[in-house]
Amino acid sequence: MAEKTILHDLRSLVYSGEVLLDEPLSKYTFTKTGGKADFLIFPQTYEEVQKTVRFAIENGVPYTILGNGSNLIIKDGGIRGIVLILTRLTKISHSGNDITAQCGAAIIDVSRYALKQKLTGLEFACGIPGSVGGALYMNAGAYGGEIKDVLSSALVLTKNGGMKRLKKNDLSFHYRKSSIAENGEIVLEGTFSLEPGDDREIKAKMDELTFLRESKQPLEYPSCGSVFKRPPGYFAGKLIQDSGLQGTRIGGVEVSKKHAGFMVNVGGGTATDYINLIKLVQKTVKEKFGVDLETEVKIIGED
Repeated sequence: MAEKTILHDLRSLVYSGEVLLDEPLSKYTFTKTGGKADFLIFPQTYEEVQKTVRFAIENGVPYTILGNGSNLIIKDGGIRGIVLILTRLTKISHSGNDITAQCGAAIIDVSRYALKQKLTGLEFACGIPGSVGGALYMNAGAYGGEIKDVLSSALVLTKNGGMKRLKKNDLSFHYRKSSIAENGEIVLEGTFSLEPGDDREIKAKMDELTFLRESKQPLEYPSCGSVFKRPPGYFAGKLIQDSGLQGTRIGGVEVSKKHAGFMVNVGGGTATDYINLIKLVQKTVKEKFGVDLETEVKIIGED
């Protein structure tokens, strides 16, 4: 299809009509890196997501779904086809002890909402920078808690463009992954089953975890969060630190001096810098300790 035809059709599918051409994705990632999207849209309803995905499937146009771009590296060549950023789908509501949040809501905001409702179980998520969609996609976790511990169901868009509600047991949660990724599904919302609690105790726990995060993580710089999964029997950050890699820099990206499990953009860094530094760290840790570091961060796009 011609670019003008795709543009015209997409603008008719999205209520706001906002479709950006050749938009730099570095504006929307936590690393402040990433090339351009051919077509970038911000759906405001589930139906707009569904219509756009069906349009892409029917017309053979590639499409990519993004949340808030936290645990993500988009390559410098950008992304071909249609990119949907779901950060305008942010509604959070509750019924009894259940909280339902749309995919674009920040999981931090969901944990704060739970505090207001005096519901306990999501305190661990008070420092996770990702969206609800991303959190379900990778079974996000921190400080001993994981999404699988509190999720009861998810509304997803299937790879064929149909909507389907899945129970937790349908999602095959494992450490930092779920069947959502494997099945090519798109999270539209998640429902979390929590327990009544004392709001003072909930807030105290959240304050404690926030302090731990702020004191240990390099939040003063753009980053993609924790770069590597925890290898069995080890801690990735400790292996990287013991390899003498803290402060190692390629281009504008550096292994954080504050927390070796993070890589920060200290100025002018590119996605290629990130990828090359990741490869260097993996190679060095493998040589020194015989441990393969698997990335937790998702790397997508074109070189």
